[in-house]
Amino acid sequence: MSFKNLNLINPIVRAVTEAGYSKPTEIQASAIPHILAGSDILGCAQTGTGKTAAFAMPILQLLKRQTPEHKSIRALILTPTRELAIQIEENFKIYSKYLPLSQLSIYGGVSAGAQLSALRKRVDILVATPGRLLDLVNQRYIDLSKIEIFVLDEADRMLDMGFVNDVKKVIQMLPKKKQTLFFSATMPESIKNLSETILNNPEKVTVNPVSSTAKNVQQSVYFVEKKDKTGLLINILQDKGQERSLVFTKTKHIANRLVEQLESTGIFAMAIHGNKSQTARQTALNDFKNSRINVLIATDIAARGIDIDELPNVINYELPNVPETYVHRIGRTGRAGAEGTAVSFCDDQERNDLKNIQKLIGFTMPVISFQK
Repeated sequence: MSFKNLNLINPIVRAVTEAGYSKPTEIQASAIPHILAGSDILGCAQTGTGKTAAFAMPILQLLKRQTPEHKSIRALILTPTRELAIQIEENFKIYSKYLPLSQLSIYGGVSAGAQLSALRKRVDILVATPGRLLDLVNQRYIDLSKIEIFVLDEADRMLDMGFVNDVKKVIQMLPKKKQTLFFSATMPESIKNLSETILNNPEKVTVNPVSSTAKNVQQSVYFVEKKDKTGLLINILQDKGQERSLVFTKTKHIANRLVEQLESTGIFAMAIHGNKSQTARQTALNDFKNSRINVLIATDIAARGIDIDELPNVINYELPNVPETYVHRIGRTGRAGAEGTAVSFCDDQERNDLKNIQKLIGFTMPVISFQK
C-alpha cells in the first residue's frame, strides 16, 4: 500500500516521500481513512508506531481549504511534554512543506516571549502542553472557540503526570462541534471513562507496539556523567576508525554542538534535524551513505528517513524518553541479517529511561566500564 492509496493529496504525499517515508505504517493505514471521513478516533498506539503522522497528515488535508474567515487556531494537539510538543510541531512542518498552513508549539519551562510573538501571526495548528496552554488562554492570548479538530495525544501519560484536571478544563473551552482524535498507549478504566466523555461514536484503532530488537545487534551501555559524554564519544569514534556511526541526540542544539566538538578533534561529522532544509538533510544523508563522512548525528524526527544497508554502529549519545524510540533507533543497524552494534550512554538522570527500555525489550544490556 502507498500513501496515495489512502487518498492523501499530492502535496502531502510529495512531502512525506521526500522525508523518506515509503509506505504507511499499520496505524496510518487504519486511522487516516477514518479521520479524512470526519470520524472521531479512539486509538491505542505507542509512540514509535507512526502515530503522529497518522493524525497529522489527514489534519493537514482537512484544513487545506482556507477562507478569509479562517483567522483563528483551527486544530489543537494537546500533549504531555515539551519534547513531544516540539517533535509533533516538527512533524507538521515536514508534512506541510507544500501547503499554506502554519503550526506552532507552546510549552512551559521557557520564557513565553517568543511564543507570544509567534501567536500574533497566523497559526492554523497549535501543539501545546496543558499548563502553558491554560496560562495563555486565561491571559486571553489564545482563543480556542474556533477549533475544528482536537487531538488528545498520550492520554495515559497525561493522566499519570497529573494533568487530568487541566485536560478537562481545556476540553470545556472547546466548541461542542468538532472532530476529536484520542490516542493512548494503554486503555485502563480511567482512560476509557475519559474518552467516553469527549468522543462521539468513535472508530477504534489499535496497533501492537514495536518492542523487540534484532538478535544480531550487539547492545551495551556505559554509565557516564553527562559532562563526560563527549569525551567518551570521541574515544569510541576514534576506535571505530573508518566505520560509519549514526549518533542520536534528543535536540537540534546538542546535534549541532557535537558536530563542532568532533571537528575540533579531527572527526568530520554532519547533523540532520528539523531545522535543516530538505536539501541539506539529503546531502548529509547521501554523504553518509557513500562514506564521504563516517559520522552522522541525528535527532529522532530527522532520522525517520534513514535506511542504510550495512550500517555497523548506532550510538545513543542521549537515551530517548520513550522506550519504543530506542527500538527504532537501533533498528537502523543489523539490517538484512548483517551484524551491528548499539552503544548507549546513560547518565544519572537517564537511569529511569534505561530501566523502561530494558523492560520493553526484555533484555538487560551488558555494562561497559568507563574510565576517564
